[in-house]
Amino acid sequence: MPVPDSPGKVVAIRGAVVDVAFEGGRLPQINEALTLRDPVIGAVTVEVQAHIDDVTVRTIALRATNGLKRGTPAERVGGPVEVPIGPAVLGRLLDVAGDVGDSHGPLPHDVPRSPIHRAPPPFRAEHRETELFRTGIKVFDLLTPLAQGSKAAMFGGAGVGKTVLVMELIQAMVASYEGISVFAGIGERSREGHELLNEMQTAGVLDRTVLVYGQMNEPPGARWRVPLTALTIAEHFRDDAQRNVLLLMDNVFRFVQAGAEVSGLLGRLPSRVGYQPTLGTEVSQLQERIASVGTASVTAIEAVYVPADDFTDPAVMTIASHVDSMVVLSRAMAADGMYPAIDPVASSSILLDPLILGEEHVAVANAVRQTIEHYRELQDVISLLGVEELGADDRRIVERARRLQRFLTQPFTVTEAFTGIPGRSVPLEDTIAGCKAILAGECDDWDESALYMIGSLEEAREKQKAAEEAAA
Repeated sequence: MPVPDSPGKVVAIRGAVVDVAFEGGRLPQINEALTLRDPVIGAVTVEVQAHIDDVTVRTIALRATNGLKRGTPAERVGGPVEVPIGPAVLGRLLDVAGDVGDSHGPLPHDVPRSPIHRAPPPFRAEHRETELFRTGIKVFDLLTPLAQGSKAAMFGGAGVGKTVLVMELIQAMVASYEGISVFAGIGERSREGHELLNEMQTAGVLDRTVLVYGQMNEPPGARWRVPLTALTIAEHFRDDAQRNVLLLMDNVFRFVQAGAEVSGLLGRLPSRVGYQPTLGTEVSQLQERIASVGTASVTAIEAVYVPADDFTDPAVMTIASHVDSMVVLSRAMAADGMYPAIDPVASSSILLDPLILGEEHVAVANAVRQTIEHYRELQDVISLLGVEELGADDRRIVERARRLQRFLTQPFTVTEAFTGIPGRSVPLEDTIAGCKAILAGECDDWDESALYMIGSLEEAREKQKAAEEAAA
């Protein structure tokens, strides 16, 4: 006859690590949730991470443990952490356990819930038809196109514009995108969360959006599991409601960082550069769940912090191996005022294929990349001897590359309050036509400044004409 499961009690607390003992019955499984009920601080959800001995498990807390005492009773939940799903969560701000973080009252008592730990969809179930997103951002659409069900990651160090680009993509897509948006703020600042919430309300798209936050001041366990909470909500809309979902994550590096903190707290030996030994497994378990199934898809846009601008960092390389479009943000371009500071040479996409995008798009994208790359190869010579010492062909390539770099800059809607320049959304056809004209030499006589921070080439033509008239 099986022994009934007994309740547990806390026997040790070391910050976010809580050991719980069970005197009889089976031990809770790995990733199973427990609820610790303290009469002073309330309920604390913890997640089992290791079996210490026959009666003790080691857990990671998903909220602060300040004031928790030994002897506090622990209740079994009977499975992983479950979070609310369905239409009731639209327009709401949630934390890692699905608790409401806004001022609109609690969720209904009968809201359905789903566990945050799930297997990725089988490969045979994944939907492979390619339908492209149009973001209206010139350099993004031209060089790193995004398709439904794909994953795009923006890699960059501190202060080069990752969050601004994510917020502009939200602005660009909510206008034309009819699906659901789920935003996962991983280790975000409170200020960024408030700004995003206010912008969603102003744009009138909050009723189609779910915001899930694990903030910087929360324990590592909360930051570590926030993307899984967001993914669970996204999977419900994809699988049960058959809706396309846009999943935005800022910042995936902080997910890895939180995992490293958890690993250290659990006493595991670190791996390369101090990261957790389970780095590859944790990233793949997250990324493999982002997929298209049947007629609906989850499309991910992820911001990834690059520590010390080191793109060989193990976390950065592990995340990069899972994405379809790799958008690299350059500090040198940001310093030169080339916003968005997307490096056209280092950025890449597996979707840049003539069978998907057409011959013209791919040919223009490759020509733009080659022209700018050739210019960079000549920069040492230019800095030493001056551009006058180059041959006629090289000088022409340099001039066109500089004009291409300026044409690919663009004012953003989210920065309009700071710059005073209204944001622009540029159709892909106008971007391709503008790049072709510059490559063909139609703009060789124009001033470079006419191409800076504009939308289509027509706008640059008007600026150039106005400048000529003013000079005359």
